[in-house]
Amino acid sequence: MQRVPLTGFEPALRKRLEELWGTPPNLYKALANHPRLVAAWSEFSKTLRHDTRTPRALRELVILRGAQLMRSEYEWAQHLPMARKAGVREAQIQGLSSWRTSSHFDEREKAALALGEAVTQGRVGDDVYALAMKHFDHHDYVELAIVAAFYSMVGRMLDAMGVQLESEVQDYSPRLP
Repeated sequence: MQRVPLTGFEPALRKRLEELWGTPPNLYKALANHPRLVAAWSEFSKTLRHDTRTPRALRELVILRGAQLMRSEYEWAQHLPMARKAGVREAQIQGLSSWRTSSHFDEREKAALALGEAVTQGRVGDDVYALAMKHFDHHDYVELAIVAAFYSMVGRMLDAMGVQLESEVQDYSPRLP
C-alpha cells in the first residue's frame, strides 16, 4: 500500500532529474514530498552510480544482494536491468543467494558481497574487513560500504513509504527468498 503520495517536482528539479534518470521513478515521486531531500538524494545517488572507481557490475551485485536480504522487490526490479547492462552474468543473478559457495563469483566479488551483506545487516566484523582489504584499498572499501549502506536506506525508505513498482519493470520483480 502506497503510504506517501506520489507528487510532482519543482521545475528546476524536474529538469535535473530528467537529465540524470529520464522519467523519474516512483521512488523519486514519493521523495518529492520533501523537495530538498530528493534533490540531495538524487545527486548523491548519481555520484554512487556514475562517479565511482569500483566496477559498476560489482556495485550492482552488492545492490542486488542487499535487495534480496531486505526483500525489496522494488529495488531488485529497478536494478536488475542495470546489473545486466553493467555486465553481471545471468548465472550470477540466478545464484546470488548462494554466492558463498557458487563458482560463478570470483574471490574479489565474494569479498565485496561479504562486505555488502555485513553493512546491510548492520555489523561489519573484523573478518569481513580483513577479507575486503585483501582485494580493495581503503578508497574502494569506503565506496563499496557506502553503496551497500545507501541502498539499504533505499530499501528501507521504499518500505516505509510503501512505494509501488512501476508497471514497466514489474516483469523484473523477483520471487525473493
